Amino acid sequence: MGSRSRTVVTTVAAFVLLIVLWELAKLVLPPGGVTVGGTRVLPRTDNAAMPHVWTVLGRLTEPEVAGAATTRTVGAAVASGALFTLGLAMGGLLLGGVLGVLLALVMQRFRLVERAALPYVVASQTVPLIAIAPLVAGWGGNIAILGWSWQPWASVMVIASYLAFFPIAVGMLRGLTSPVSADVELFRAMASGWWTTLVRLRLPASVPHVVPAVRLAAAAAVVGAIVAEISTGTRGGIGRLIIEYAQSATGDPSRMYTAILGAAVLGLVAAGAVGLLDVGLRRYRGSVR
Repeated sequence: MGSRSRTVVTTVAAFVLLIVLWELAKLVLPPGGVTVGGTRVLPRTDNAAMPHVWTVLGRLTEPEVAGAATTRTVGAAVASGALFTLGLAMGGLLLGGVLGVLLALVMQRFRLVERAALPYVVASQTVPLIAIAPLVAGWGGNIAILGWSWQPWASVMVIASYLAFFPIAVGMLRGLTSPVSADVELFRAMASGWWTTLVRLRLPASVPHVVPAVRLAAAAAVVGAIVAEISTGTRGGIGRLIIEYAQSATGDPSRMYTAILGAAVLGLVAAGAVGLLDVGLRRYRGSVR
């Protein structure tokens, strides 16, 4: 079985295992959960907190608004929101990837820049995303370029790029510095400049490090886009659906789980899309030592 087939089988098996554990928890654990010393140590498993999987799947085919003139199913609403969020997440991944690669190139070229900038790059990821989102939305509201006003979706894309930037920058830097000293010295002995060494040696050697970093960045961009949609109130995405369905969770908790399921599938789709990059760069897999 090829590596890609194993990946598909593993992903499906993980979903099946999650479903089995979910239903097993509902069967074994008490509906009110388990409380020890006034502290709940195991969650409630009644239908108001943990609906059955088949109940959640059944909600996907039901109309989103009962009695509406134009009937749209919950599944169609979740799919539309997921596609909207996917577009913003991929835009953020592209923006964060470009910035991350450029910074990694500068840090590899000038070690002083690496020593000065890398600690701040790492520290930037300790800032809570939920605190950054309102600031980005507020600053963006004051931007107007050639008659174009800043849109809420632009804030979501910038926030997604903030999370995607870090793994790509670190992975790219590690890949650029991965060639062994003997190979670097060989290029120097052949009077190769920095650009030739970069294109012929460092970039091919960085592929095995960059592809996993981009896959991680894609999943992070999806998380950033969803959190940004919730924080900024941007409509049209899966994050907004989660908020809207959560407000009616008391009467219909299974509908909220349809949006959560859509967000989970969205993350898998984004990470799987990076597999196309992996296929295109397969010839460089053996570059790392």
